[in-house]
Amino acid sequence: MQTFLSDGVRLAYRDIPPEGDNLGEPILLIHGFASSHRINWIAPGWATTLTKAGRRTILIDNRGHGDSEKLYDPAAYATQSMAQDAANLLDHLSVSRADVMGYSMGARIAAFLALEQPARVRGLILGGLGDHLVDGVGLPLGVADAMEAPSLAALLDPTQRMFRAFAEQNRSDLKALAACIRGSRQTLTREQVAAIAAPTLIAIGTADTVAGDARKLAAMFPQARALDIPGRDHNRAVGDKVYKEGALEFLAARP
Repeated sequence: MQTFLSDGVRLAYRDIPPEGDNLGEPILLIHGFASSHRINWIAPGWATTLTKAGRRTILIDNRGHGDSEKLYDPAAYATQSMAQDAANLLDHLSVSRADVMGYSMGARIAAFLALEQPARVRGLILGGLGDHLVDGVGLPLGVADAMEAPSLAALLDPTQRMFRAFAEQNRSDLKALAACIRGSRQTLTREQVAAIAAPTLIAIGTADTVAGDARKLAAMFPQARALDIPGRDHNRAVGDKVYKEGALEFLAARP
């Protein structure tokens, strides 16, 4: 891991070159809530898949996550701030333009980046986030409460239990995650989505009850299509073969 300062916040990242003699077109990967670059992209094989396909693969640990600095003020986790972190990393690496893939919260960050700095985003892949980009505010506030509960055993709600268990498994800073949930609740309007010109792929598991509808969101974009990940829920869709194959096909076909 390496680090850089993004508006005063220390963030961790990895920059992995492509395998072989490929040109190495860059792709930036932005992980989801309570995850990290290792959990979201290294462990499921994404980094290997992309570098073998000739991609320079850039991975960031979002503020409050992984090896990045932990912040405890919800205002520090505005989605616009995390989108700027992603842009600042590209600046740090002297990358003017890249494909961008985000999962869940990372997909929300990627969409904000594509809207606010369109020249930076060549193609956009949104995993684990459908029309809740517009009609939802991310994960329920109860997930923040779950991070602050005395123990996993004290929780009865399935969504609260799922995310608390995931956070504990990853040895996350629970206080920082609670602040993140409370601060990153921004949405885009339909008009803002319609202003995102980058070719877009929206990939969601067919058993995902968190993300919202992929086809409803795709219909809001000027050029987007939906990809079903059969039988996968929100957490298990991340490393699915169908998702990877669909992403590689999209990246190869986009202008």
